[in-house]
Amino acid sequence: MRGEPRAVACYPAPMGQRGRRRPPATYEDLLQVPHHLVAEIVDGDLHATPRPAPRHAAASSGLGGALHGPFDKGRGGPGGWRILDEPELHLGRDIVVPDIAGWRRERLPHLPDEAYFTVAPDWICEVLSPSTAAFDRVKKLAVYAREHVPHAWLVDPLAQTIEVLRLDSGRWTIVSTCAGVDVVRVEPFEAIELDLTLLWEA
Repeated sequence: MRGEPRAVACYPAPMGQRGRRRPPATYEDLLQVPHHLVAEIVDGDLHATPRPAPRHAAASSGLGGALHGPFDKGRGGPGGWRILDEPELHLGRDIVVPDIAGWRRERLPHLPDEAYFTVAPDWICEVLSPSTAAFDRVKKLAVYAREHVPHAWLVDPLAQTIEVLRLDSGRWTIVSTCAGVDVVRVEPFEAIELDLTLLWEA
């Protein structure tokens, strides 16, 4: 699809070395990636993805805006959360950047001085695109499960759907699927009604 971000696995092995395991990528490797790309390290591999296409950005911005006031600032909602766009998470050996993440304030009472977080979030959201959906669903969800992130949302701006996932005994369970122009209450933010039309480009 024209204009769609394309995931790039950095440092591909030459044809004659396909069976060999290259050295794991390091944080220094990540820092060399140009700033217009989102860089992540999962399972020792460095991945660089262009900034999101407009529909992807609109869905992420709309959802973050809908949650930030009620849950981060306590305006029209219960507060008690920190909601942040594209935080860099250092989780064990992996470095990932969800589109949005949230921490309950009792678990993250203060923001770190570093440019990254080592405390796993209580909720993450990945906004899917055709070129990155497999990476988000397989590789990154596995990292979040290993780090005991209890809630995850997968937002598809093309299909106009949200999959609401809960971690149960180390496995992701689909709690609900929302679509289109619904007004919904979904965990862990069921304290407010979420108007899905705020996420989709008209």
